[in-house]
Amino acid sequence: MAAKTRQENSYKMKTLRFVAAEAFISKQEYAKLSIRNIAHNLYPLLLKACFLNEKEEIITILVENWPLSDFNFSKLLGKTVDCPEDISHWSCQRCLTACLRGLKNYVLNCSPTYSKRLKVVDLTGIRDVQFQSCKCKKTLGRWGRTQLISEICFELLIEMQKSDFNPSIFDVDVDVKCNLFVTEKIYELVVQALLMRCHCPLKIRCVDFRADSLVLRKLFYILRLAEPSSIHKLEIVHNVRLEIYHLEVLFNNITFTQLSSLTLPASTFNVTNYTAEDEAILCTIGEKLSNMVHLTELCLSFSTLTGRLRKLLSPLKTPLKVLELANCSLNQLDMAYLANSLHAEYLEQLDLSGHNIAEVFPSTFFKLLSKASKTLQVLILEECDIGDMNVHVLEMGIVHCLKLKELKFLGNPSTAITLRRLFRVLANLPRLRYIEFPVPKDCYPPDVSYPLDEASLVKYDHQKYETIKQTLCRILRQVAREDILVATPLFGSYDSAIEETGMELGTCLLTSFKDALQSFTASLQKL
Repeated sequence: MAAKTRQENSYKMKTLRFVAAEAFISKQEYAKLSIRNIAHNLYPLLLKACFLNEKEEIITILVENWPLSDFNFSKLLGKTVDCPEDISHWSCQRCLTACLRGLKNYVLNCSPTYSKRLKVVDLTGIRDVQFQSCKCKKTLGRWGRTQLISEICFELLIEMQKSDFNPSIFDVDVDVKCNLFVTEKIYELVVQALLMRCHCPLKIRCVDFRADSLVLRKLFYILRLAEPSSIHKLEIVHNVRLEIYHLEVLFNNITFTQLSSLTLPASTFNVTNYTAEDEAILCTIGEKLSNMVHLTELCLSFSTLTGRLRKLLSPLKTPLKVLELANCSLNQLDMAYLANSLHAEYLEQLDLSGHNIAEVFPSTFFKLLSKASKTLQVLILEECDIGDMNVHVLEMGIVHCLKLKELKFLGNPSTAITLRRLFRVLANLPRLRYIEFPVPKDCYPPDVSYPLDEASLVKYDHQKYETIKQTLCRILRQVAREDILVATPLFGSYDSAIEETGMELGTCLLTSFKDALQSFTASLQKL
């Protein structure tokens, strides 16, 4: 009965045109033969209907014969007049593969050149989510899409070497905008695709670039190939051993004129033992960042920046909207700078995890939240030692953040009493939609110590946790705030990139650990 009701609601949302499109593709063999006779303005409608119903063969034929100049995933699969359902988060492996294979066929198709109008394919709007709504439940993530589009470009070049191919292929020129995610495993493939871009009708245009598990020589080389002047977001993460000296070399040799977001790997900065020369390099990097006039997002988590935040951020000409400083060992000087800086009044997302904000700098933290209250949407305070004795600092600071949408404070020693107090405050924030809260301290053994290690993290009273969670949800329901989703992801939020390449990352980390052990053993033997 419930399924029937959902189906009826679904039909009410769709227009007759869309229902007719679904009926058309339901007869697959007939649809495959008739697509070329369909009016051009119906192609977007049919494509979305095919994605919803996972008609891969028809998707390939649709793209192969695409009659329009633009192919934008977020527009085609997002909310439309005919079908309000947004399926741009459907990174369905079967449908996306069919779509990209169709793109290759589009180039090789021997129809007259004048009929080929396609100029831009934009894949950047595809969103990767934890739970796929498609029937196959298989996802083609950012890394997989990078691999597939590189393979298709390479295969296309091989096809063009055949003596019987149509010379009109040389007149086809399609920019494929995409977000690249490169690791050691697909490095050579992506490099080949980028090197041969000038000869390939499908030209990869990188908008966002993510690198993991690459040595620096390869990282710098592929960044040059990826046209850095057009990159908007650069993420260098995890198993990339980038230090301050390497970052200076990178910025001195490669210019990122359009960069709006920068993420650097752990320990890029470690000011603990900086020399005068290192301090000068730090200032140089601050100046280089200031030349990136579009930069509004900076993620420096797990770098030691004690007392040096001003040197990095004060040269910036554009206020930051996203700032991640988790586990950066900030001190009073850093917090005072941040609370009084231009950035504070523009922050939309702030991560101060790993800092004892309520005990060490309560007044500057309160001032920072007061300054950011008109813009702040996401606040992350994981492992900040927020408990019964100091939760009032967070309460007083957050009560004025009326635009806050998400609060994440996992790993804090908060009891059920603390959480109830805090939830009563949070229930009054009109735009709040998501809360990540820790397993209450009451649910753990009395001798547990914070921060929790992985072994201790999972050893809690599950029944007691569920009872407390129900109480917290009841507090929200009493003021009609059922729209707020609450969760306790023990090992952090879902990361599609880690999910997709976790095995390769794990192998690289084990190799690094083995190399470190061998180096340590060799040093001992010399002694």
